[in-house]
Amino acid sequence: MNSPTRRRVAEDKSWVLTPLLELPHVIHAAVISGDGFIEGSSPGLKRDSAEGVAAMMSALQGAGRAVTAAFAEKDDTRLRQTVIESDEGFVFAIPAGENTCLAVFAGPEVNMGVVAHHMQIQVTTLGKKVMNSPTRDLGNPA
Repeated sequence: MNSPTRRRVAEDKSWVLTPLLELPHVIHAAVISGDGFIEGSSPGLKRDSAEGVAAMMSALQGAGRAVTAAFAEKDDTRLRQTVIESDEGFVFAIPAGENTCLAVFAGPEVNMGVVAHHMQIQVTTLGKKVMNSPTRDLGNPA
């Protein structure tokens, strides 16, 4: 009898989000695997919402790579950052090592540069502390 394949349980990476959640106008943040699973999320984000965010962000990152590759006519195009602007605010996503991304949701009055800068700092911190793969190597897919 074959046993079902189980996904490895990832270490909770919520600790990397704390400095981001302290920034003005940042509402939520999450560490998301490329296959659409939450590896850490802000305390106020409900589980169902976090799981939805993870699944949609995984799809969005894939779509972003595909559309960029099509426009550039290059199959090996890598994403550096994805930004979504809405009436509710901004979603920022950046690669955070091999097959992982860091996503932040902030209100419309947020300073985008400050958030992007602090996200880079946290990706570096995450890479140094827990990732087995290189940190924010722009040549690696998210």
